[in-house]
Amino acid sequence: MADKSETGTLEGEEFVLFYKALTQRDEVLKIFQNYSKDGKKLTLLEFVDFLKQEQMESIGVMGLAMELIDRYEPSETAKTRHALTIDGFLMYLCSPDGSIFNPEHRKVFQDMSQSLCHYFISSSHNTYLMEDQLRGQSSIEGYIRALKRGCRCLEVDCWDGPNGEPIVYHGHTFTSKIPFREVVSTVEKYAFQVSDYPIILSIENHCSIEQQDVIAQQLKSILGEQLLITTIDGRIPVQLPSPEELRGKIILKGKKIGCLEDSLNGQPDEEPEGEDSEEEEEAEEEILRNEAKKKEKKSKQTLSEELSDCIIYCKSVPFSSFQHSRSHYKPYEMSSFKESKAHKLIREAGNDFVRHNAWQLTRIYPSGIRADSSNFNPQDMWNVGCHMVALNFQTAGTEMDLYDGLFSQNGHCGYVLKPTFMRDTETYFSPDNPQSRGDSALSLVIQVISGQQLPKVPNSKEGSIVDPLVRVEIHGIPADNAKRETKYIENNGFNPQWGETLHFQVRVPELALVRFVVEDYDKASRNDFVGQYTIPLTSVKAGYRHIHLLSKDGTGITPASLFVHIRMVDLSTEID
Repeated sequence: MADKSETGTLEGEEFVLFYKALTQRDEVLKIFQNYSKDGKKLTLLEFVDFLKQEQMESIGVMGLAMELIDRYEPSETAKTRHALTIDGFLMYLCSPDGSIFNPEHRKVFQDMSQSLCHYFISSSHNTYLMEDQLRGQSSIEGYIRALKRGCRCLEVDCWDGPNGEPIVYHGHTFTSKIPFREVVSTVEKYAFQVSDYPIILSIENHCSIEQQDVIAQQLKSILGEQLLITTIDGRIPVQLPSPEELRGKIILKGKKIGCLEDSLNGQPDEEPEGEDSEEEEEAEEEILRNEAKKKEKKSKQTLSEELSDCIIYCKSVPFSSFQHSRSHYKPYEMSSFKESKAHKLIREAGNDFVRHNAWQLTRIYPSGIRADSSNFNPQDMWNVGCHMVALNFQTAGTEMDLYDGLFSQNGHCGYVLKPTFMRDTETYFSPDNPQSRGDSALSLVIQVISGQQLPKVPNSKEGSIVDPLVRVEIHGIPADNAKRETKYIENNGFNPQWGETLHFQVRVPELALVRFVVEDYDKASRNDFVGQYTIPLTSVKAGYRHIHLLSKDGTGITPASLFVHIRMVDLSTEID
């Protein structure tokens, strides 16, 4: 079509016409013409109208409009007249400023001065594994990848190795082994390249006392001042310090002999608050205290004092009950739960779990039966405020999409501030009772307009073209979970047009993630995955927006995108 001269090549103006035909977007032109009086340009005031009415911009809109024209308008003539041509308008819509993701959330925008237990913390499970849990390869590459993804809690399984050198591997399995020293050196090198907020090393300690001493010595010699080996102010904490106060620090999580008070001279300014004990529980508490002393004595025989002294803010303790934790434990102590135990607690005592997580750290890890390194749904754990929800980062899928989605905000720093109603130790919030929060819900209306340059499915037949459909999923509290999808478009991955509107009602928008999935429809078998994009609902920008799709493993597949229109309305009345 473009080769008008029929020479078999595109020359000069022919190539320009060919490029324009490729990039022509009729649906964008229509929007442009709705706001342009002459159909050729948007004046500054016309562009301001568009930004206010469609993009829901409200602060400094005139200045924003001039800035966007200056940034995206290719015509110098139009730029000097503060006008936007269709080319500039399209460039704006396809840019980060026209993306669905709020550009303000690409940097650290949340309050980072609150207690550590007020944040969701990006955490990985068996970080050293590259494949499955039984025969997979162990590699320092696992740590490099996790740290480059902004992960802030890494797991290190330590076992006795040859020649007095501890090793890291999945014990009692056929996974390969790596020296502990190499793991620590890798962490030291990559720890703060993506984020300078603190790293928590979860030490799963299976070593003899002699090799535990070696672990402590290697941690100190390799990490130096980065390793936190005393409280930040020399005092006993009445609450956990903030990510801001712990910048550039590496914290160890593990078992500890005795209390932090035993290894520090300072005294707390005040006693940590605990629930009032009732008289009839005193006898039971005395039994628990005696059991704890017995366990402590046993610990003294199996734990190295040198390594124990390095455990400051993340002392691992067994979990008995929420009430027991509140009356017995300190803010610097924390418990880990396997996914099944966490699910049971969510079902039986959702509100108690939320309250517990407002003052003490919690780590959740996958069940031992997940030998294939599959993942559980992290959303269930975030719904009750669990901080370190550890997933197998090496396994792509919906669960890791949600993970990357949640932590894509706040400058990708690995810490996300929990909503206000999850930071209060007396909160009434429970994921099964969202009305307890008292805030209004949200109506979310998504018009899926079109797609651009969607890739073919890997290993598909030669000459085959995708039949794309779009599914929009809401992941949040149980009442908010929903899926809606468009019809499929036959044989068009280049510029499919859907023009379909999908409606959602979200009761707790602060916890909701929106996942856009493009699939290749197949009536004979399961649809094939084409691309996806997951974003916190609180980071979604209203108006006409492009969604730049990601592959299965979370990397970009430029230039594949979706073009959508987003409308969000606060609902003042409660949803039944």
